[in-house]
Amino acid sequence: MGMSVTISVATEQDTEQIFKLQYLCFQSEAALYGNYRIDPLVQSLESVRQEVAADCVFVARLGEEVVGSVRGRVTEDGSASIGKLCVHPRLQGHGIGARLLRAAETALVEERGAKKFRLSAGHRSEGNLRLYRRVGYETVGTSEGTDGVPMIILEKPAEAYVTTA
Repeated sequence: MGMSVTISVATEQDTEQIFKLQYLCFQSEAALYGNYRIDPLVQSLESVRQEVAADCVFVARLGEEVVGSVRGRVTEDGSASIGKLCVHPRLQGHGIGARLLRAAETALVEERGAKKFRLSAGHRSEGNLRLYRRVGYETVGTSEGTDGVPMIILEKPAEAYVTTA
């Protein structure tokens, strides 16, 4: 009998697992762009620890193992910036990413008053873009990441989070 994946708020004790998972998960993104200096791969453990303490961070667990993670924060203008969504490669394609996204959206609206959601994905990251569009995000622009990767910026109004819940 298998265990089911649960979604919960991340705790300080999850920081190291989130850090290691992020490093594992973003290897494929780095390969896609031929750039192993992308932000998720060069982020420090201390920086992840600060995000877990201050931001809206959720994890997906399979037993005691953290197998997915997402982070969000509300900016001064009421926009919720969501990022670093990742799911362990062996569990991708089973809806865990969408569940993590829903959990973050719900908390960002209900606990932090978000008015809209914003996230970005590398322009070649077709799987990520497909997920974001499937749950209601629309392209609103492009930018270049601090790591030089061309990014597609997507948004959706906060009231739309109910449609993905």
